[in-house]
Amino acid sequence: MSNSAQTSASSRIAALLDENSFVEVGAYITARSTDFNMTEQETPADGVVTGYGTIGGCLVYVYSQDASVLGGSMGEMHAKKICNIYSMAMKMGAPVIGLVDCAGLRLQEATDALDGFGKLYLSQTMASGVIPQITAIFGTCGGGMAVSAGITDFTFMEEKSGKLFVNSPNAIDGNYKEKCDTSSADFQSRESGLADFTGDESSIIAQIRTLVSILPANNEDDMSYGECQDDLNRICDNIEGCTGDTALALTLISDNSFFMEVKKNYEPSMVTGFIRLNGTTIGCVANRTEIYENGEKKETFEPVLSGKGCDKATDFIHFCDAFNIPVLTLVNVKGYKAKMCSERRIAKAAARLTYAYANASVPKVTVIVKEAFGSAYLTMGSKSIGADVVYAWPGAVIGMMNPSEAVKIMYAKEIAASGDAAALINEKTAEYTTLQSSAVAAAKRGYVDDIIKAGETRQRVIAAFEMLFTKREDRPSKKHGTV
Repeated sequence: MSNSAQTSASSRIAALLDENSFVEVGAYITARSTDFNMTEQETPADGVVTGYGTIGGCLVYVYSQDASVLGGSMGEMHAKKICNIYSMAMKMGAPVIGLVDCAGLRLQEATDALDGFGKLYLSQTMASGVIPQITAIFGTCGGGMAVSAGITDFTFMEEKSGKLFVNSPNAIDGNYKEKCDTSSADFQSRESGLADFTGDESSIIAQIRTLVSILPANNEDDMSYGECQDDLNRICDNIEGCTGDTALALTLISDNSFFMEVKKNYEPSMVTGFIRLNGTTIGCVANRTEIYENGEKKETFEPVLSGKGCDKATDFIHFCDAFNIPVLTLVNVKGYKAKMCSERRIAKAAARLTYAYANASVPKVTVIVKEAFGSAYLTMGSKSIGADVVYAWPGAVIGMMNPSEAVKIMYAKEIAASGDAAALINEKTAEYTTLQSSAVAAAKRGYVDDIIKAGETRQRVIAAFEMLFTKREDRPSKKHGTV
């Protein structure tokens, strides 16, 4: 980086990459435009430092925008440098990491800058599903740059200085920054779901390094495997108590309790994230009804699917399938969220999640940890839509609906005429549960492959994924689906 000013742009690269591994590309490039007195403007590296280096010894390509040069705005040569990095990364099959601090379009270059954004979008689109793309926002990410962040696979935001917006808060009718800062990391992580991770600058750098270490370098050559230091047959004591907070259950079964949750703040009733099993990265999706922090219950949710939760899981499964990352699902769901706002979109959102599971060709293992009712259960990686292996814990209840509610419908006349309605309901509920809604009943019909002890979940799931390692699956010939 000797040819670039030692700004925050270059210091972030130094903090991110292995020591002395960075090689700068295009250090001498500056702006070509001469309009609006641009010849008098100093534009070292045209406001973006680009190059390659290593994270944990693995090759990555990186660009870091320099806000001290025309606000880090996107101009013709600025975009050209980033596109060049993408071209190199595609040839080598390595991730691209963008460290963003960009004021948006460079007004002095107008159509040249617009074309630059367009070429960046094209480069990102061609790279999607081929190499992992990561964006980290340390300053402004406005306008067209926000679209660029939306194309990438994972977005990190600095919790205080990071600003992500297409329209700035004050440009939205009836809004202003003090009322609702729609550009903030909090809003983008909780409300829009675009920000996957938030934190201060040092924690974001550390999280990116962790994420890169567990992801495949590209969609063909998986170098993300590591040696497992944990006991493959370790019993997960007290995991039965984690049916509510499934994030804790995933932590318990993972190698050395590793769990990296994705979009933690967005619709927390649906958990998505990565664990390690026998040194292999596994993508996880799980329903959650409780959140515990330091042993104290912080929040509760209904065991239902929401539109936001379905979208969150859908995007995550699509990523895992693109990069051949196996998927583990923990199920505890009764139905769909029953609210007006949810009803506007839940059918389509659930359809997309169903499609994502059914369309994914990676190894898929599902564990029913508590309840699994109706079509919401089918959507959550059931045997019916292509799960390779389905396990259930002994106390799991699987069926059309809650057994007691089913009995009230089926025996409505008998209950009305009974002198002891409660006793009749209890009797028929027990009978219905045994015949139609127990884990055993589902296993007898082949919808569950085995009923396993909760504490043995780790060893059984590891064994299932080991068996599925060489999975191959033929699909109908088509360009792509339309869901």
